[in-house]
Amino acid sequence: MNSVNNSHSNLQKVSLAGLLISIGIVFGDIGTSPLYTYSAILRENKIDETLVLGSLSCIFWTLTFQTTLKYVILTLRADNNGEGGIFSLYALVRRYRKWLVFPAIIGGGFLLADGIITPPISVSSAIEGLREFNPHLDTMPIVIGILVLLFVLQQFGSNYIGKIFGPAMVIWFTFIGVIGGMAVLSMPEVLKGLSPVYAYRLLAEYPGGFWLLGGVFLCTTGAEALYSDMGHCGRGNIRISWIYVKITLVLSYAGQAAWLIAHQGEPLGNNNPFFMIVPHEIRIFSIILATAATIIASQALISGSFTLISEAMRLYLWPRFKVVYPTDIKGQMYVPAINWLFMLGCIGIVLHFKESKNMEAAFGLAVTLTMLSSTVLMNSYLYVRRTPLFLNLLVTFIFLTIETSFLIANLKKFPEGGWISIVIGMILMYIMYIWHKSKMIRNRLLEFEPFQQYLPVLKQLSNDTSIDRYATNLIYLTASPDHHHLESKIVYSLFNRYPKRADLYWFIHINLVDEPFTTSYKVDILQENDVIWITFNLGFRIEPRINHFFRLVVYDLMRNDEINFSLKYESLSNFKVNGDFNFVLLRNFLSYENELGNFDDFIMR
Repeated sequence: MNSVNNSHSNLQKVSLAGLLISIGIVFGDIGTSPLYTYSAILRENKIDETLVLGSLSCIFWTLTFQTTLKYVILTLRADNNGEGGIFSLYALVRRYRKWLVFPAIIGGGFLLADGIITPPISVSSAIEGLREFNPHLDTMPIVIGILVLLFVLQQFGSNYIGKIFGPAMVIWFTFIGVIGGMAVLSMPEVLKGLSPVYAYRLLAEYPGGFWLLGGVFLCTTGAEALYSDMGHCGRGNIRISWIYVKITLVLSYAGQAAWLIAHQGEPLGNNNPFFMIVPHEIRIFSIILATAATIIASQALISGSFTLISEAMRLYLWPRFKVVYPTDIKGQMYVPAINWLFMLGCIGIVLHFKESKNMEAAFGLAVTLTMLSSTVLMNSYLYVRRTPLFLNLLVTFIFLTIETSFLIANLKKFPEGGWISIVIGMILMYIMYIWHKSKMIRNRLLEFEPFQQYLPVLKQLSNDTSIDRYATNLIYLTASPDHHHLESKIVYSLFNRYPKRADLYWFIHINLVDEPFTTSYKVDILQENDVIWITFNLGFRIEPRINHFFRLVVYDLMRNDEINFSLKYESLSNFKVNGDFNFVLLRNFLSYENELGNFDDFIMR
């Protein structure tokens, strides 16, 4: 295995396939926001010009500042050897400031919470368009059926269905852009709402205008995916495709604003402005297309959650769960336990809220907290990169101000259902913190002894024929970062009670590195044909399949004649038989008579 480093030039490459992939998997969440954003803003207000144009202005400038400036222009620059996402960003800066684990945990926890809330509201918003044809239709069974099917299919991977994501989402964005543009042509003066003056009037002059930011914020949910999926799509493809996506989004929102202006003085009721601007003849087609788009968006979000959990496990922020790779595509994985937990969570959201208009209360809070966390991490990243202090502080101040405003506005939703997203996020954060803290305590409790003094003893033990051979090759996993020290419990296992005689002793240490896809190793032969120490350097996105990696190392050593397995087997020496390989796994338990403090004892238990 050689060290792998992703070329930064690949991030900048732009291709038609890359653009299609970006549109298909990156912009699904933010691309389906027009289905419910205006409805969330106007739900409890009568339609008037200041409200409609002010909302359009706020939506446009939110997409400009939060999505374009923060994520597309700035955050995409913070690549970790080609990878993005909140844990990749944390891995870049964690060595400089230990406390940055807290914003990473907060951001990761609430990003996962968003993965439970987004699929139900997206699919519900699309399916509820059928009420145009049947006002009394109960959409809950349909929504739950689609979500269950979506989660059941995860175990088979998205290799084949994934190929249609790009073309399908291109059709979706083109459709919403064309339909929105047609509505704008009937009332072109609505475009004056793009002026920031109307945003100011809404926030400063309209009664309760500031609190409407909770609904406005829904237009930028999914912006975090721009950064998380950088490794799959490339920075250049995301930036170029965002130009097209943003144009279609703005046209869609402006088209809805045109329809709303034409219905001033009326309550919105159960009407959805998105479907109202679609000609009646093709409305059923728009519902089918919207459903497909929300399914694709949900699929991308679920896959992203699997990746996030896998990264958290490697960074010691999550318990070890089984990870399955259903296809040969790099980065595509399936975590069964998370899949079924998320499915139950999504079904619970649908059963509790019943309709998308009720889910809006739970939506937004989690994403706001994730964005605040990423801003804190970006501040540290800019500091590490020696960005001029004034520029760093200016950028941080701008985004903290914007995101804090959205957070305050979203807090109004807390008693209406927003508490659910907070509770889900807090549970996930609790698990991450417990696992992180327990790892620190375990490391503190480990006892090491100088290893050099035991090398002659191991050599003698290996040649002591008075002791039955325990194994030909005996392998221990060690937490010691170098071959100068070894855990006391391994020393005890080797020599006490039942001495473990072996022809060859192997000690393996896994060194987690901040580069996501690094795979390299170093071999130290401490006693020729008796004691070997291997250090694996693995990135936090590499699944630690030690049995596979170890086998590759053994083949390399044999090919280079650095070890001789058949040396001590005279009868088998001519046949080059390797003998058996036994891994020794040591289990730890916490004594009831430990000397830990109350808090540390609670964490460990």
